[in-house]
Amino acid sequence: MQRHHSLGFDLETRLRERERSGLRRDLVPIDSVDARARTAADPKGEPANFGAERLIFASNDYLGLAGDPRVAETAVRAARDVGTGAGASRLVVGDTSTHRSLERRLATEKNAERALTFSSGYAANVGTITALAPDVIFSDALNHASIIDGARLSDATVEVYDHCDADALAQRMAERFSDGVTDESWLVVTDSVFSMDGDVAPIEALCDVAEEYGAWVMVDEAHATGVYDGGIVNERGLENRVQVQLGTLSKALGAQGGFVAGDETLIEYLLNAARSFVFSTGLAPPAAAASERALALAPDRRDALWTNVERLRTGLEALGYEVLGDTHILPVLVGNRDEAVALADRITEAGIVAPAIRPPTVPEGTSRIRLTPKATHTDTHIEQCLTAFETAMTKGGCP
Repeated sequence: MQRHHSLGFDLETRLRERERSGLRRDLVPIDSVDARARTAADPKGEPANFGAERLIFASNDYLGLAGDPRVAETAVRAARDVGTGAGASRLVVGDTSTHRSLERRLATEKNAERALTFSSGYAANVGTITALAPDVIFSDALNHASIIDGARLSDATVEVYDHCDADALAQRMAERFSDGVTDESWLVVTDSVFSMDGDVAPIEALCDVAEEYGAWVMVDEAHATGVYDGGIVNERGLENRVQVQLGTLSKALGAQGGFVAGDETLIEYLLNAARSFVFSTGLAPPAAAASERALALAPDRRDALWTNVERLRTGLEALGYEVLGDTHILPVLVGNRDEAVALADRITEAGIVAPAIRPPTVPEGTSRIRLTPKATHTDTHIEQCLTAFETAMTKGGCP
């Protein structure tokens, strides 16, 4: 007798539900990662805007190094001399001098004994947290999805504390300690710069609390790497109080990959125990070489970035928009998801690419346009962005 089994994967229904909830997203093809790019097609598949040239104000390529010819030439040279891919896990035959050179540079950048690269920042977070396998993880409420997923996979007890609130962390730890459990390993995990709010974690205060209870601190510097000298941790002189420093090569450094920096024992342990490192092909040599070149060029781009950030923030606030954060990430708060999408559509019509950020990426009622000026945006580009928001306002946009 033939048996029938229902798999229950009605994906069309799931997609329609996402559409009704305003959560369905589409790819936005572009022809370049430069500040100005030509869209290959309208994101909704409509032909009217095919080939339209717009300014990109949504990229994490904060320093504009992804399109820098010096970085590109370095990648080309590595592809030719070493190979386009590592060919194997680093622990098999995928460990090249290009990887080791980059890791030495990253360790110096982070004032750490050693660094280890991963295929992505996501892999670095998931691999590190699961390898450490703490009994309890204290996690900021707005931490990145890769931290959340790593915590879930680690099978640890997860205590979520209020965003950027060291007092809330202290309360969580005190409650846990009062239960009489004294032999647990505790790990505090936080982003340094939060990607959707543009604010900075109170790392020193978090270290104070962690040290009181003997907990380790792990800081993900994905959105700070390259933008700040050595990241927020090093800029504030906290490298000796933060046991695990993470970063990415794919944002301000314009390449691909992630890394962890720390003492010799930590890195040697991760090299052997982080599954996302052990069982993944090594970082592509062109990406490794490009990252090292970008690290050398980053300091020369920072002043231009901060000048553009200040001009754009000041201009938006003068128009009446509410801009969150205090970093190079400028979230323009809208609130309602439909209004945020409508505002994004209006500025797109005016030549600016900056999609609406909606739940579940951000909490309900806090939908926004996440603006990220680049070091390579010109004065004219900044003015065009401000004009687009001013025009959107006259057509019914926020505020």
